[in-house]
Parts: sequence; structure tokens; C-alpha cells
Amino acid sequence: MAKPIMIQGTMSNAGKSVLTGGLLRVLAQDGVKAAPFKSQNMALNSYITEDGLEMGRAQVMQAEAAGIEPIAAMNPILLKPTNDTGSQVIINGKVEGTMSAMEYYRRKTEYIPVIMEAYEKLSKQYDIIVVEGAGSPAEINLKTNDIVNMGLAKMIDAPVLLTGDIDRGGVFAQIVGTIVLLEEEERRRIKGTIINKFRGDKEILRPGLDMLVERTHVPVCGVVPYFYLDIDDEDSLSERFAGKQGNGPIDIAVIRFPRISNFTDLAALECREEVSLRYISQSADFGEPDLVILPGTKSTIADLLWMRQNGLEGKILRHASAGGLVFGICGGYQMLGAEVHDPDGVEAGAGKCVRGMELLPARTVFEPEKHRTQITGHFGIVQGAFAELTDVPFAGYEIHMGKTECMGETEPLLHLDSGTADGMQHGNVYGCYIHGIFDQAEVVTAVLKTILKRKGLDADQVKNIDRKQYKEEQYDKLADIIRENLDMKMVYEIIERGGK
Repeated sequence: MAKPIMIQGTMSNAGKSVLTGGLLRVLAQDGVKAAPFKSQNMALNSYITEDGLEMGRAQVMQAEAAGIEPIAAMNPILLKPTNDTGSQVIINGKVEGTMSAMEYYRRKTEYIPVIMEAYEKLSKQYDIIVVEGAGSPAEINLKTNDIVNMGLAKMIDAPVLLTGDIDRGGVFAQIVGTIVLLEEEERRRIKGTIINKFRGDKEILRPGLDMLVERTHVPVCGVVPYFYLDIDDEDSLSERFAGKQGNGPIDIAVIRFPRISNFTDLAALECREEVSLRYISQSADFGEPDLVILPGTKSTIADLLWMRQNGLEGKILRHASAGGLVFGICGGYQMLGAEVHDPDGVEAGAGKCVRGMELLPARTVFEPEKHRTQITGHFGIVQGAFAELTDVPFAGYEIHMGKTECMGETEPLLHLDSGTADGMQHGNVYGCYIHGIFDQAEVVTAVLKTILKRKGLDADQVKNIDRKQYKEEQYDKLADIIRENLDMKMVYEIIERGGK
């Protein structure tokens, strides 16, 4: 059976996901068979596995860092918020239903056998399991029947590394306060602490680190600097939403929906030097983009109405009528059509019908059953500005509740290897259901060349960048940072000694 080690944080977004990925990369480089595990993840960023099951993107990133195929057992419970008080609950990759926060809180202990079965499945296949906690173990209101932090650590007998985010201030109070609020048995499980996201000279921290050890009687495993790597983020706390990504001549505006999902679809564009990509949530920030992207969303109807009310829809319609480029993915694709129907109340009230943006001759009807599958295929005969995409191959995945049908004369955008079609095009407006549509180098190259030519700029310098190779390089850089700044000898000793 595998030996576990668990990374918990003093708060959400303390860097647990990336530290877990980095540790897994180090273990893989050292020849250790290791896998990630997170019993319960709350995120709108999800992925479809090879066998058609849904899991959180953070554990996909961690599996990639470990050099292994992601499977749903790495994230047996995924909560996808539908509003401020409820979530769609996904168990072992399949939708269990939609629950209020209180209902899930009452029922969560029912899922302990699910969690343990998933963990034991991984434990039989790997030597070390790197487990990620959620939020903080000292959230008093959530500690009863905990299944994701110290409660899980006890179930699997895992030693814990506690990480605090110094960039957000008060890191010593974070760590000491968290440990003080734990029960004695829980405190004994913490075998090391990590100061994360530090900017500056580490020697300045020395008095604080000494006092931290004195107050907690727990050694400091390391101080990890603030760094910039292109690693998939877990949720909407992502710093990429805070400002413009890149300074290239191509201006891409992405609509930041309140329930935006799978924003990792844009990562392949963000990393290109030709691109300046920005997330916008108000009409005043629209500007004059070269391309507008409507990404995925967990709440198509609500986010469409939000966009209609705040003026962004009007901006996009005027942009499209002037020949501007628009691309919709999944929920964004559904919005571009003429109508969105919800006969069974999947998102809104049963029988609700909402007018779409009417940029594509399409009608979407929501269905109770979620469509989940990996997809390969190629672009069809693409009309309009993106004609260079014709016959370009792609791979990705679908994850949606609706079915979209054409209401007029238009060529499908994509031809799938399954023999069916997906997506639509009309003028310079395009849409499809495929997440990861930009991950293929040929797709991004064609898109960037098209826009540069439209701007009268040199498009011949655009090169294909192998997305898989690029991500491998990022993971290796992450491992270098972990090795340099964590005491890996101490980490290995903690793993070997276990949680007792």
C-alpha cells in the first residue's frame, strides 16, 4: 500500500494545488510512482477522462506533473457551484444531483466509503499518494465530520505539511493560529510547515522562522518564492483574472462570466508572445478587441442575462456587426444562438425560454443528462476570417447539459472522428462545444496568423508551439523550484515516518 503525505493550507488559494503538483514532479523525477488525491474539490474547472468521467482540473494538472493518466479516483467528489448556496454534486465522475450547501453538509459523511474506495484504488497502484486538502483545517464551522482536511488525514493516517501564503500578509499568525485551533491529535499530524509565495531575501524571515518553530514545535520545511509559471489554476481566485496577460499586438477579450468554467481553455493563447489577453466583466472595459471569446459557464441562462443587463451583450453585437471576430465555447456557444430552452429546469425555472444573442442560427435545449466525452476530429470548410482553420485537426472534450441544433443554412464548424458534427459558423462568428479547442498548436497558429493579417502585421513569424512539450517544461521548472526551496530530505523522512 502507498505511503501518503498531505498538503493542507491556512486558507483557500494558499498554493496547495501547485505545491502538490511540484512535489509530484519531484517524486516522478526521482523514480517514485506517485499520484495525486483530493477527496472533495469545489471548482468550475473540470475535465473529462478517457473513460468519460468528470474530475477537477487541479488533479489533472497534478497527474500530468506526475507523468500519469488522470482518472476520476484522484478526485472522487467534485462540487460545481450553481449559485451562492448550492452545487452540482459529482461522485466518481458522474452527476449525483444538485444540492444546497446545507443538504450536502448533512449528507457528506455518506460519501466516506466512496472516498476510501477511491483512495485505496490508487494506493494499490502507487508508492506515494500526495493528498491535497481544501480551504483550512481550522474552519470551525466545517470541522464536524470533516472529509477533506484533518478528518481525511486521520482516515488514511497521513502526515501533514501546513502551508501559509505570506504574499497575502500575516503568515505567522495564519500558521500559529491554525495550529492553535486544532485538537491535540490533529496538531501531532502536522510534521512540517511551508511559507509560500515569498518575495525578497529569505534571511529577513529568519527571526520569524525561529519564532514559528519555537511557538509550534514544528520544523519549517522551506520557504517557496513567489514565481511565475504557466501552471493550470484551480478556480476563479486565479490571478490571471486580475489584469492583462501578455503585451502582444493581438488583443483578445474574454468575457468573465460570474460562473465562468474551464478558463484553462484560454491557457494556450495566454502564453503566446503575440497575444494580449484580458478578462472583462463590464462594458466600459470592452475596448476594440481583435477577438472576443465567450468561454464556458456553469449557468448559461443566468450569465447570458447578466451580460444583457450590464451592456456587454450590446458591445459584442456591435463588434460582430462591424465584422469583428467572435468565438464561443460550450456555454458561450449556446448564448450565441437564437434561443435557449430549459424545459426540465436544469438551470432555471422549468419551461423557461430565453432569447439568445442571435449571432448563430442555433437553438439549444437543456437536457437532464450531462454529455461527457473526449473528442477528436478536424475543422470542416471554415468560412469567413478563420478560413485558414479548414481541415486543421483538433482534440478536446465535451461536458455540457444541452443539445444545440441548427435553425438555418450553415456549415458545421467541426467534423468529429465519430462521424458526427459539432459547432456552427456564420460570418465571422464561430462556436462549438469542444473544451481544449485551442490546445493544438496548428489551431492557435491559424488563429494568430489570421488576426495578424487582418491587422496588416507580419504573420510569418508565428510558430507552432507544442502545448504538451511546453507544459512539461513548466512542470520541470516547478520541480526545480521545489527542490531548491524545500528540504526534500526532510519531506522524504516525513513520508517514511507517517502520520503517527
